[in-house]
Parts: sequence; structure tokens; C-alpha cells
Amino acid sequence: MDTGLPTTRDRILRAAAALFREQGFNRASMRDLADRVGIHKSSLYHHFPSKQALLLEILETTVDRSVPALAAIADSGLPAAQRLRRAVANHVTELIADQDNVACFIEEGRYLDRRYMEIYIAKRDHYEGHFRRIIGDGVRSGEFAPVSVRLASLAILGMCNWVARWWRPDGEFEPQEIAARFGEMAVQSLAPSGAPAPSATPAVPVPTGLGGP
Repeated sequence: MDTGLPTTRDRILRAAAALFREQGFNRASMRDLADRVGIHKSSLYHHFPSKQALLLEILETTVDRSVPALAAIADSGLPAAQRLRRAVANHVTELIADQDNVACFIEEGRYLDRRYMEIYIAKRDHYEGHFRRIIGDGVRSGEFAPVSVRLASLAILGMCNWVARWWRPDGEFEPQEIAARFGEMAVQSLAPSGAPAPSATPAVPVPTGLGGP
């Protein structure tokens, strides 16, 4: 029967993401994690065969949850500028709402072994590919300047991903404000020289839904 309560596996994943974000993947130990969850260290290995496998599941779960909303934006048929605003806002909103998991995706994936790294890179590139497609459409339509699509997507995602390092709940800016401003900055940064950036459309609800170099 589904009680709606988090399972032990869910608790491990949540605690691991927070621990890896706080201490870094290499410094955090399975003993630290077991203590935080309140279980024996041996019980961790009943759920995950290794710390590497645990990290990979955090990363896969995070990006798999985020892709559908981003793909819907990329496929919406709206002008590229509107799609980019929404994609950036979606990315920032999800990052803030799920800081531990997204920070792991951005920062800790580099520590995966080769057998897991290929899976991680494929997931990351698939996510980033939606941003490249939006930017490429804008370049072809003349909405954006003729820039390197890959470089532009890395620059925009890099700007967004840095939010994971500095945003705090008691800070100056609310998540929706950051999301909206970053979306506008992304569009303005790609506007053709001498031309105003395409006007923003009225605010719409932002679906919650990563990428990086």
C-alpha cells in the first residue's frame, strides 16, 4: 500500500544529494550518509551497490524529471525568443526548487567513473540540446545574432547554473524574479547588433523542470 511517505531508498537519495552538495562527492563517505539517514552502513548497500551508483541515480533522476518540461517549451512552435525566455525561466525555477539534486548534477557528475560517465554525458547533452535547438532556430530566423550555438548555450546555462551557488531563501531576490530577469538577459545577449531584443510576452506560469559544460 502506498502511504505517501518517502521510502528508505527515497530518503537515501535525498540525504545523499544534500551531503554531496555540502561536502563534495569525494569527501562524503557512506558512513556519513548512513548516519544522516539513521540506518546501518550495510543497509545502504542493500539499496545501492556503490557510492558511484548512488550518484548516478541522483543525476539521472534529476535530469529525467526536468527534460519533459524543457522539451515541451522547445517544441511549442513559439518564436525562438519566447521559447528561450521560458526555457531559461524553467531551468532557474527548477534549480532553485531542487538545489541539492541540481547542484549535484552540475558539480558532482565529473567524479563518475568512466562506465557511468558516458551515461551522464549523454543525459546532459540531451538536455542541453534543447537549448541549442532554440538558439539555432533564433539564429536562422534572424531573431538572434549569428553566434556559435554551442558557445551561446554554454554561456546561458553557465549563467543560470551559478544560481545554485549563491541563491538563499532569505536573499534579496525571489525565484520567479530571478527566472524572469535571467530569461530576459539571455534573449538580450543574443539580439542582433543595433536591434532591440524581441519584446517579452505577458508573464505565463513557468513549468518546473539542467545542463552545463
